[in-house]
Amino acid sequence: MASKTITISKEAYERLKSRKDEKESFTDVINKLTRERSLTEIAGILSEDEADRLEERIKETRNKTRDRIDDIKGSIEDAS
Repeated sequence: MASKTITISKEAYERLKSRKDEKESFTDVINKLTRERSLTEIAGILSEDEADRLEERIKETRNKTRDRIDDIKGSIEDAS
């Protein structure tokens, strides 16, 4: 297997090291941290209250975005 040498800060090294199991290589840790996550892996990481608050914030953001789009459309129509 080909390999590459990278330079990282001592802080980054310590963070990686803290996530490394005894039998894992640093390559294993980096691969584990950077791989795509499936929905089943993240299911349940939020409490019900946290999930409700997040959902509400998402809805608010969507509504603000829709309002902004409508404002822009109105400005464009007024200008033409």
